[in-house]
Amino acid sequence: MSVMKNQSIVISRELSLENKPTKMPNIKVFGGSSHTDLAHKIADRLGIELGKVVTKKFSNQETCVEIGESVRGEDVYIVQSGCGDINDNLMELLIMINACKIASSSRVTAVIPLFPYARQDKKDKIPDSPIGSPSMSLRAASHSRAPISAKLVANMLSVAGADHIITMDLHASQIQGFFDIPVDNLYAEPAVLKWIKENIPEWKNSIIVSPDAGGAKRVTSIADRLNVEFALIHKERKKANEVDSMVLVGEVKDRVAILVDDMADTCGTICHAADKLRNAGATKVYAILTHGIFSGPAISRINNACFEQVVVTNTIPQEEKMKQSDKVTVIDISMMLAEAIRRTHNGESVSYLFSHVPL
Repeated sequence: MSVMKNQSIVISRELSLENKPTKMPNIKVFGGSSHTDLAHKIADRLGIELGKVVTKKFSNQETCVEIGESVRGEDVYIVQSGCGDINDNLMELLIMINACKIASSSRVTAVIPLFPYARQDKKDKIPDSPIGSPSMSLRAASHSRAPISAKLVANMLSVAGADHIITMDLHASQIQGFFDIPVDNLYAEPAVLKWIKENIPEWKNSIIVSPDAGGAKRVTSIADRLNVEFALIHKERKKANEVDSMVLVGEVKDRVAILVDDMADTCGTICHAADKLRNAGATKVYAILTHGIFSGPAISRINNACFEQVVVTNTIPQEEKMKQSDKVTVIDISMMLAEAIRRTHNGESVSYLFSHVPL
Protein backbone atom coordinates (compact mmCIF):
# COMPACT_ATOMS: atom_id res chain seq x y z
CA MET A 1 0.00 0.00 0.00
CA SER A 2 2.84 2.38 0.94
CA VAL A 3 4.64 1.49 -2.33
CA MET A 4 1.55 2.51 -4.35
CA LYS A 5 1.28 5.74 -2.34
CA ASN A 6 4.94 6.59 -3.03
CA GLN A 7 4.47 5.87 -6.76
CA SER A 8 1.42 8.17 -6.91
CA ILE A 9 3.41 10.96 -5.19
CA VAL A 10 6.26 10.56 -7.73
CA ILE A 11 3.79 10.58 -10.66
CA SER A 12 2.00 13.69 -9.32
CA ARG A 13 5.35 15.47 -8.94
CA GLU A 14 6.34 14.56 -12.51
CA LEU A 15 2.99 15.84 -13.82
CA SER A 16 3.38 19.10 -11.91
CA LEU A 17 6.87 19.53 -13.39
CA GLU A 18 5.55 18.86 -16.90
CA ASN A 19 2.74 21.41 -16.52
CA LYS A 20 5.07 24.05 -15.11
CA PRO A 21 6.07 26.38 -18.00
CA THR A 22 9.79 26.42 -18.74
CA LYS A 23 11.34 29.83 -18.23
CA MET A 24 12.11 31.50 -21.56
CA PRO A 25 14.92 34.00 -21.86
CA ASN A 26 14.02 37.66 -22.10
CA ILE A 27 13.70 39.25 -25.53
CA LYS A 28 15.96 41.97 -26.93
CA VAL A 29 15.39 43.71 -30.26
CA PHE A 30 18.22 45.68 -31.88
CA GLY A 31 18.01 47.81 -35.02
CA GLY A 32 20.74 48.24 -37.61
CA SER A 33 21.26 51.54 -39.40
CA SER A 34 19.48 50.50 -42.64
CA HIS A 35 15.89 51.04 -41.42
CA THR A 36 15.69 52.49 -37.89
CA ASP A 37 12.05 53.55 -38.32
CA LEU A 38 10.91 49.96 -38.93
CA ALA A 39 12.95 48.70 -35.95
CA HIS A 40 11.27 51.30 -33.69
CA LYS A 41 7.80 50.35 -34.97
CA ILE A 42 8.49 46.66 -34.30
CA ALA A 43 9.73 47.42 -30.76
CA ASP A 44 6.69 49.65 -30.07
CA ARG A 45 4.36 46.92 -31.30
CA LEU A 46 6.04 44.40 -28.96
CA GLY A 47 5.80 46.89 -26.07
CA ILE A 48 9.54 46.93 -25.42
CA GLU A 49 12.35 49.44 -25.88
CA LEU A 50 14.78 49.05 -28.74
CA GLY A 51 18.15 47.72 -27.53
CA LYS A 52 21.08 50.11 -27.24
CA VAL A 53 23.63 49.72 -30.03
CA VAL A 54 26.24 52.11 -31.42
CA THR A 55 27.40 51.70 -35.01
CA LYS A 56 30.23 53.81 -36.36
CA LYS A 57 32.93 53.79 -38.98
CA PHE A 58 36.65 54.23 -38.52
CA SER A 59 38.48 56.67 -40.78
CA ASN A 60 39.43 53.78 -43.10
CA GLN A 61 35.67 52.95 -43.43
CA GLU A 62 35.79 49.78 -41.31
CA THR A 63 32.49 49.17 -39.51
CA CYS A 64 32.49 49.10 -35.71
CA VAL A 65 29.51 47.92 -33.64
CA GLU A 66 29.13 48.19 -29.88
CA ILE A 67 26.19 46.47 -28.15
CA GLY A 68 25.28 48.83 -25.29
CA GLU A 69 23.60 46.37 -22.92
CA SER A 70 23.93 42.80 -21.66
CA VAL A 71 22.57 40.06 -23.92
CA ARG A 72 23.76 37.06 -21.85
CA GLY A 73 21.10 34.34 -22.04
CA GLU A 74 18.75 36.62 -24.02
CA ASP A 75 16.66 35.87 -27.12
CA VAL A 76 18.08 38.48 -29.52
CA TYR A 77 16.44 39.81 -32.71
CA ILE A 78 18.40 42.10 -35.06
CA VAL A 79 16.40 44.10 -37.64
CA GLN A 80 18.42 45.01 -40.74
CA SER A 81 17.05 45.33 -44.28
CA GLY A 82 19.02 44.84 -47.50
CA CYS A 83 18.72 48.40 -48.75
CA GLY A 84 20.70 51.66 -48.91
CA ASP A 85 24.43 50.93 -48.75
CA ILE A 86 23.77 47.20 -49.07
CA ASN A 87 27.33 45.96 -48.57
CA ASP A 88 27.94 48.16 -45.51
CA ASN A 89 24.59 47.22 -44.00
CA LEU A 90 25.19 43.51 -44.61
CA MET A 91 28.60 43.73 -42.94
CA GLU A 92 27.07 45.63 -40.03
CA LEU A 93 24.45 42.88 -39.61
CA LEU A 94 27.11 40.15 -39.63
CA ILE A 95 29.17 42.01 -37.00
CA MET A 96 26.08 42.59 -34.82
CA ILE A 97 25.13 38.89 -35.00
CA ASN A 98 28.66 37.86 -34.06
CA ALA A 99 28.89 40.44 -31.26
CA CYS A 100 25.68 39.08 -29.69
CA LYS A 101 26.73 35.47 -30.20
CA ILE A 102 30.10 35.82 -28.47
CA ALA A 103 28.40 37.82 -25.69
CA SER A 104 26.59 34.55 -24.74
CA SER A 105 23.09 35.29 -26.08
CA SER A 106 20.93 32.15 -26.10
CA ARG A 107 19.65 32.67 -29.66
CA VAL A 108 20.23 35.26 -32.38
CA THR A 109 17.57 35.83 -35.05
CA ALA A 110 18.27 38.05 -38.05
CA VAL A 111 15.12 39.89 -39.17
CA ILE A 112 15.85 40.81 -42.81
CA PRO A 113 12.71 42.26 -44.47
CA LEU A 114 14.48 42.53 -47.85
CA PHE A 115 17.05 39.77 -48.30
CA PRO A 116 20.19 41.18 -50.00
CA TYR A 117 21.51 39.62 -53.23
CA ALA A 118 18.27 37.61 -53.58
CA ARG A 119 18.24 38.10 -57.36
CA GLN A 120 21.60 36.33 -57.70
CA ASP A 121 20.11 32.96 -56.81
CA LYS A 122 21.14 30.84 -59.81
CA LYS A 123 23.27 30.65 -62.92
CA ASP A 124 20.93 31.84 -65.67
CA LYS A 125 20.70 29.87 -68.86
CA ILE A 126 22.32 31.45 -71.93
CA PRO A 127 19.95 33.62 -74.06
CA ASP A 128 19.29 32.46 -77.61
CA SER A 129 22.00 33.50 -80.08
CA PRO A 130 23.13 32.17 -83.44
CA ILE A 131 25.25 29.07 -82.88
CA GLY A 132 28.93 29.83 -83.24
CA SER A 133 28.51 33.61 -82.97
CA PRO A 134 31.10 35.51 -80.87
CA SER A 135 28.32 36.93 -78.67
CA MET A 136 27.11 33.44 -77.80
CA SER A 137 30.55 32.18 -76.76
CA LEU A 138 31.14 35.33 -74.68
CA ARG A 139 27.76 35.03 -72.94
CA ALA A 140 28.26 31.29 -72.39
CA ALA A 141 31.61 31.98 -70.72
CA SER A 142 30.22 34.75 -68.46
CA HIS A 143 27.16 32.72 -67.41
CA SER A 144 29.22 29.61 -66.61
CA ARG A 145 31.25 31.69 -64.15
CA ALA A 146 28.36 33.68 -62.63
CA PRO A 147 28.25 33.60 -58.82
CA ILE A 148 25.29 32.42 -56.74
CA SER A 149 25.63 35.30 -54.28
CA ALA A 150 22.42 34.56 -52.34
CA LYS A 151 23.99 31.27 -51.22
CA LEU A 152 27.16 33.12 -50.21
CA VAL A 153 25.11 35.55 -48.07
CA ALA A 154 23.31 32.57 -46.46
CA ASN A 155 26.68 31.01 -45.58
CA MET A 156 27.97 34.30 -44.17
CA LEU A 157 24.92 34.72 -41.91
CA SER A 158 25.27 31.15 -40.62
CA VAL A 159 29.00 31.48 -39.98
CA ALA A 160 28.48 34.82 -38.19
CA GLY A 161 26.28 32.94 -35.70
CA ALA A 162 22.64 33.46 -36.77
CA ASP A 163 20.35 30.72 -35.41
CA HIS A 164 17.20 31.74 -37.29
CA ILE A 165 16.18 34.04 -40.16
CA ILE A 166 12.91 35.97 -40.55
CA THR A 167 12.45 37.57 -43.98
CA MET A 168 9.64 38.66 -46.30
CA ASP A 169 8.74 37.73 -49.89
CA LEU A 170 12.03 36.19 -50.98
CA HIS A 171 12.67 36.74 -54.69
CA ALA A 172 12.87 32.94 -55.01
CA SER A 173 11.51 30.90 -52.12
CA GLN A 174 14.12 28.20 -52.82
CA ILE A 175 16.65 30.53 -51.14
CA GLN A 176 15.32 29.05 -47.87
CA GLY A 177 17.11 25.86 -48.92
CA PHE A 178 20.46 27.68 -49.00
CA PHE A 179 20.37 27.72 -45.18
CA ASP A 180 20.93 24.91 -42.68
CA ILE A 181 19.13 26.99 -40.03
CA PRO A 182 15.34 27.67 -39.83
CA VAL A 183 14.03 30.38 -42.20
CA ASP A 184 10.57 31.96 -41.89
CA ASN A 185 9.64 33.55 -45.21
CA LEU A 186 6.63 35.78 -44.48
CA TYR A 187 4.28 37.03 -47.20
CA ALA A 188 2.93 40.52 -47.79
CA GLU A 189 -0.10 38.95 -49.51
CA PRO A 190 -2.56 39.30 -46.56
CA ALA A 191 -1.70 43.01 -46.20
CA VAL A 192 -1.99 43.47 -50.00
CA LEU A 193 -5.45 41.84 -50.07
CA LYS A 194 -6.59 44.07 -47.21
CA TRP A 195 -5.31 47.19 -49.02
CA ILE A 196 -7.01 46.23 -52.31
CA LYS A 197 -10.40 45.69 -50.63
CA GLU A 198 -10.18 48.93 -48.65
CA ASN A 199 -8.74 51.27 -51.32
CA ILE A 200 -9.89 50.09 -54.76
CA PRO A 201 -13.71 50.49 -54.97
CA GLU A 202 -13.88 48.56 -58.28
CA TRP A 203 -11.78 45.61 -57.03
CA LYS A 204 -14.52 43.10 -57.93
CA ASN A 205 -14.08 44.14 -61.59
CA SER A 206 -10.29 43.93 -61.42
CA ILE A 207 -7.73 41.61 -62.96
CA ILE A 208 -4.47 40.71 -61.21
CA VAL A 209 -1.50 40.89 -63.58
CA SER A 210 2.01 39.53 -63.23
CA PRO A 211 4.65 41.56 -65.10
CA ASP A 212 6.63 38.37 -65.76
CA ALA A 213 6.06 34.61 -65.94
CA GLY A 214 8.04 34.07 -62.72
CA GLY A 215 5.36 35.83 -60.66
CA ALA A 216 2.46 33.73 -62.02
CA LYS A 217 2.15 31.71 -58.79
CA ARG A 218 1.97 34.91 -56.72
CA VAL A 219 -0.81 36.52 -58.80
CA THR A 220 -2.89 33.33 -59.09
CA SER A 221 -2.90 33.08 -55.29
CA ILE A 222 -4.14 36.70 -54.92
CA ALA A 223 -6.66 36.30 -57.77
CA ASP A 224 -8.09 33.16 -56.14
CA ARG A 225 -8.43 34.90 -52.76
CA LEU A 226 -10.25 37.85 -54.42
CA ASN A 227 -12.22 35.56 -56.77
CA VAL A 228 -11.12 37.52 -59.87
CA GLU A 229 -9.21 36.59 -63.02
CA PHE A 230 -5.50 36.93 -63.65
CA ALA A 231 -3.24 37.71 -66.59
CA LEU A 232 0.50 37.71 -67.14
CA ILE A 233 3.01 39.50 -69.30
CA HIS A 234 5.77 37.48 -70.88
CA LYS A 235 8.95 39.51 -71.21
CA GLU A 236 12.26 38.83 -72.87
CA ARG A 237 15.41 40.52 -71.62
CA LYS A 238 18.50 41.15 -73.70
CA LYS A 239 20.48 42.17 -70.61
CA ALA A 240 19.83 42.95 -66.92
CA ASN A 241 17.58 45.97 -66.19
CA GLU A 242 16.60 46.24 -69.88
CA VAL A 243 13.37 44.72 -71.24
CA ASP A 244 13.32 43.79 -74.93
CA SER A 245 9.73 42.75 -75.78
CA MET A 246 6.45 42.09 -73.93
CA VAL A 247 3.44 39.90 -74.74
CA LEU A 248 0.20 40.17 -72.72
CA VAL A 249 -1.56 36.85 -72.02
CA GLY A 250 -5.14 37.49 -70.81
CA GLU A 251 -8.07 39.89 -71.34
CA VAL A 252 -7.91 43.23 -69.50
CA LYS A 253 -10.34 45.33 -71.56
CA ASP A 254 -12.66 47.53 -69.42
CA ARG A 255 -11.15 46.25 -66.17
CA VAL A 256 -8.99 47.66 -63.39
CA ALA A 257 -5.54 46.10 -63.82
CA ILE A 258 -3.53 45.47 -60.66
CA LEU A 259 0.13 44.68 -61.34
CA VAL A 260 1.65 42.59 -58.54
CA ASP A 261 5.36 41.80 -58.14
CA ASP A 262 7.79 41.09 -55.32
CA MET A 263 10.14 43.98 -56.13
CA ALA A 264 10.77 46.87 -58.50
CA ASP A 265 14.23 48.34 -58.97
CA THR A 266 14.55 50.70 -61.95
CA CYS A 267 10.81 50.20 -62.73
CA GLY A 268 11.40 49.67 -66.45
CA THR A 269 9.38 46.44 -66.42
CA ILE A 270 6.32 47.70 -64.54
CA CYS A 271 6.17 50.97 -66.50
CA HIS A 272 6.31 49.07 -69.83
CA ALA A 273 3.68 46.69 -68.45
CA ALA A 274 1.41 49.60 -67.44
CA ASP A 275 1.59 51.05 -70.98
CA LYS A 276 0.82 47.60 -72.40
CA LEU A 277 -2.23 47.25 -70.14
CA ARG A 278 -3.62 50.71 -70.97
CA ASN A 279 -3.16 50.02 -74.70
CA ALA A 280 -5.03 46.73 -74.21
CA GLY A 281 -8.03 48.61 -72.78
CA ALA A 282 -7.56 48.60 -68.99
CA THR A 283 -9.52 51.45 -67.34
CA LYS A 284 -7.02 51.96 -64.46
CA VAL A 285 -3.63 50.53 -63.60
CA TYR A 286 -2.30 50.02 -60.07
CA ALA A 287 1.06 48.51 -59.11
CA ILE A 288 1.55 46.67 -55.80
CA LEU A 289 5.11 45.71 -54.89
CA THR A 290 6.51 44.23 -51.69
CA HIS A 291 9.96 45.79 -52.05
CA GLY A 292 10.11 49.21 -53.73
CA ILE A 293 13.85 49.60 -54.33
CA PHE A 294 13.36 52.48 -56.81
CA SER A 295 16.95 53.08 -57.89
CA GLY A 296 18.20 55.21 -60.80
CA PRO A 297 15.42 56.67 -62.99
CA ALA A 298 12.63 54.75 -61.16
CA ILE A 299 10.77 57.72 -59.65
CA SER A 300 10.77 59.79 -62.86
CA ARG A 301 9.47 56.72 -64.74
CA ILE A 302 6.67 56.27 -62.18
CA ASN A 303 5.71 59.96 -62.42
CA ASN A 304 5.54 59.74 -66.22
CA ALA A 305 3.69 56.39 -66.28
CA CYS A 306 -0.08 55.89 -66.28
CA PHE A 307 -0.38 54.49 -62.74
CA GLU A 308 -3.17 55.53 -60.40
CA GLN A 309 -0.97 54.47 -57.47
CA VAL A 310 2.22 52.50 -56.88
CA VAL A 311 1.81 50.68 -53.57
CA VAL A 312 4.85 49.37 -51.70
CA THR A 313 5.51 48.04 -48.20
CA ASN A 314 7.94 49.59 -45.74
CA THR A 315 10.50 46.77 -45.89
CA ILE A 316 12.64 49.62 -47.26
CA PRO A 317 12.47 53.29 -46.06
CA GLN A 318 10.15 55.12 -48.48
CA GLU A 319 9.91 58.63 -46.97
CA GLU A 320 12.14 60.27 -49.61
CA LYS A 321 10.42 58.44 -52.48
CA MET A 322 6.99 59.59 -51.26
CA LYS A 323 8.21 63.21 -51.30
CA GLN A 324 9.38 62.81 -54.91
CA SER A 325 6.18 61.15 -56.16
CA ASP A 326 2.59 61.51 -54.95
CA LYS A 327 1.77 58.17 -56.63
CA VAL A 328 3.84 56.17 -54.12
CA THR A 329 1.75 54.77 -51.24
CA VAL A 330 3.07 52.65 -48.35
CA ILE A 331 1.56 49.65 -46.56
CA ASP A 332 2.97 49.19 -43.05
CA ILE A 333 4.08 45.58 -42.43
CA SER A 334 5.83 46.19 -39.09
CA MET A 335 2.97 44.45 -37.24
CA MET A 336 3.56 41.25 -39.27
CA LEU A 337 7.27 41.19 -38.44
CA ALA A 338 6.56 42.04 -34.78
CA GLU A 339 3.99 39.24 -34.54
CA ALA A 340 6.46 36.79 -36.16
CA ILE A 341 9.05 37.80 -33.54
CA ARG A 342 6.53 37.41 -30.70
CA ARG A 343 5.39 33.98 -31.91
CA THR A 344 8.98 32.79 -32.45
CA HIS A 345 9.98 33.97 -28.97
CA ASN A 346 7.01 32.20 -27.38
CA GLY A 347 7.49 29.03 -29.44
CA GLU A 348 4.19 29.45 -31.31
CA SER A 349 3.36 28.70 -34.94
CA VAL A 350 4.02 31.47 -37.50
CA SER A 351 1.84 29.96 -40.26
CA TYR A 352 -1.18 32.06 -39.13
CA LEU A 353 0.61 35.09 -40.67
CA PHE A 354 0.63 33.46 -44.13
CA SER A 355 -3.09 34.23 -44.50
CA HIS A 356 -3.94 36.83 -41.85
CA VAL A 357 -2.90 40.39 -40.91
CA PRO A 358 -2.45 40.80 -37.13
CA LEU A 359 -4.95 43.24 -35.64
